[in-house]
Amino acid sequence: MSALLPALFRFLSRLPLPVLHNFGAITGWVAWLLSPTYRRNLAFHIAQAEMSEAKFAAIAEAGKSLLELPKIWLRPQEEVIARVVNISGWELVEEAWRAGKGILFLTPHLGCFEITAQYYAARKPMTVLYRRPKQDWLVPLIEGGRGANLKLAPADLSGVRRLLKALKTGEAVGMLPDQVPGNGEGAWVPFFGRPAYTMTLAARLADTGATVLLAYAERLHYGAGYHLKLFALAAPLEGDLLQRAAQLNRELETLIRSCPQQYLWGYNRYKVPAGAERP
Repeated sequence: MSALLPALFRFLSRLPLPVLHNFGAITGWVAWLLSPTYRRNLAFHIAQAEMSEAKFAAIAEAGKSLLELPKIWLRPQEEVIARVVNISGWELVEEAWRAGKGILFLTPHLGCFEITAQYYAARKPMTVLYRRPKQDWLVPLIEGGRGANLKLAPADLSGVRRLLKALKTGEAVGMLPDQVPGNGEGAWVPFFGRPAYTMTLAARLADTGATVLLAYAERLHYGAGYHLKLFALAAPLEGDLLQRAAQLNRELETLIRSCPQQYLWGYNRYKVPAGAERP
């Protein structure tokens, strides 16, 4: 079975984006119907954030996010970035270039979060934090696809050194700031009103003086492409490490509220990492 999955991925990468999104919407509903755990997580998290009106759309959008991955990972870079048909906030990137600063892109599980880094990497070098997938068959697809255009930094001390070096030399780095880190790599801070184990690395990297930008690519209707949106922080990061991490979570909440139907509410954001004490 695992030998067939890479072939399936390659087949899907050749289908038109509208077809993938239509099949993806169906896939999202099938996953919701078949998995009680997924249904429970999605319902709880979206209710926690008081955005239950986005629930049904979020189920379909989660499926779209899955089936668009083969196209983002495996197609030529110029074809992938051509799917970005509208851009807002790019002047923030150009300002950072003129200032000679590194750029820290924070892209949550919102919209097509894979294409944001690909778009930037087509213009300047970019390093992204990378956690090796548990499914071995995915590794060559990700590293050969995503890794062909991006520098991959493993989620360990050596990877942190790579991120720091990139920022200090004026390059860009990217990460998923709402991804649950391993034990010892985060702290319990509020996320939509409930303690969530949150990475502190983003707040630490901001100390380099890099420009911190929030980014996501909104998925347009009927497979029409993506709208890349970039935002500056509402206020400079201040306080100790926990206060800065909490401030970043509040920034992410605002971003997610702007497009709640495209957030991955089924992701277990409030899980307790192995070995970590409960909040």
